[in-house]
Amino acid sequence: MIAAGIGDYVEIDGLKTFYVKRGTGPALVLVHGGSPGACARVNWGQNIDYLADAGYTVYAFDQPGFGRTENSSDYSLEYRVQHAKQFVDSLGLDSYRLMGNSQGSYIAARLALEDPKVLKLVLVSSGTLAPRGSDQAEELAREHAERLNAYVPSLENMRDLTMQTLLTHGDGFDQMVQERYEMSIGKNEEASQKRRGTPQPRPILRELKNLKIPVLLMWGANDSGVALERSLLLFNAIPGAELHIFDRCGHWVQWDQAGRFHTIVRDFFSR
Repeated sequence: MIAAGIGDYVEIDGLKTFYVKRGTGPALVLVHGGSPGACARVNWGQNIDYLADAGYTVYAFDQPGFGRTENSSDYSLEYRVQHAKQFVDSLGLDSYRLMGNSQGSYIAARLALEDPKVLKLVLVSSGTLAPRGSDQAEELAREHAERLNAYVPSLENMRDLTMQTLLTHGDGFDQMVQERYEMSIGKNEEASQKRRGTPQPRPILRELKNLKIPVLLMWGANDSGVALERSLLLFNAIPGAELHIFDRCGHWVQWDQAGRFHTIVRDFFSR
């Protein structure tokens, strides 16, 4: 996990926005998911230092209504896309690599489609972005959404939720659960409630064929919310994409299979 106290703030569209910056070298922007307690330090806590040590300037930010970033009056995913664009613009980058996890993969794909400065794209386990799949896949997604919506903030409930997110509960797990719980209360719980009534994001499946950059997909075979078959549907929608599937791995590949994840991502970015 990232050490306590690391991070800074920048004002984006009038919102005090938290972000972590680590390392030197080519820019890499990380976009977290949308589940309770999600934020830069939680979703990417196992990865930021490694990627910085691998030779990248890593930027991981908290979206509006998540982590330490202020809430907006607009709780839609579309607003979070626009906020992400403005955050990246504020960095003044000539080019950058981009990685999204879960719902953050939808945001990352939108940026990659609309910003020619994106050089390479990694998408990790995204039910928001992937095609729907079979009736069984839809039922799995529905049950997953119900579990997330049923979450009532407590440390015990967050532990239960995180044990469904991950299959591996080793070093750093307890610390991550604690921080994820702390990021699921207060103004973030309020935001979570208000996001439920917002419109569905604009479908972009048919636009993915227009991606002209290398794309890497990462998926856990034991994801409890996004069926494995949907990774293949997403893979088929992106010409030239590369797909890596991990056995004994849940929804957050970057946690469950961190070592192998790091090696594959490093090689993908460097080649």
